[in-house]
Amino acid sequence: MIIFAQRLSFGQGDKLRAPGRKTLALPKTILLVKPWQYKKVYDQGKRVRGQNFTLIYLPNSTAGNKLGISIHGVRQAVRRNSIKRIIREFFRQHRDFFEPFSDVVFAVRPGFVPNSPQEVEAAVSSLLARRKGAGKETGLGAVAKTVL
Repeated sequence: MIIFAQRLSFGQGDKLRAPGRKTLALPKTILLVKPWQYKKVYDQGKRVRGQNFTLIYLPNSTAGNKLGISIHGVRQAVRRNSIKRIIREFFRQHRDFFEPFSDVVFAVRPGFVPNSPQEVEAAVSSLLARRKGAGKETGLGAVAKTVL
């Protein structure tokens, strides 16, 4: 079976996708990119501390979660970028892992070395499962949703 890809225009470059399928890209609109967005989450947000990473969240009024990534103490650029790619892939697969919809910053400290999005999922699941009110299963695997 041959599937021909069609070119779609999304403004910043073209994406390829098979006909009749939705794109798997992570839109830039659901990422925190401005310094003031990070500052607002850091200043007003609540923290959930895990082993070698922290989730900082601030409920927002949008129709979904937004992701920010902050990596501290990892000096090698290749390793930093790898961690960011893995966290973004986890977020792409599990956009609604956090309720209510919030701006979420992953603050990564030295020692957090995930090799796959599944490792990030396991770390986030165990962190959220320890919080009060956690433990509801999602249809997305083991990631626990919680109302914090």
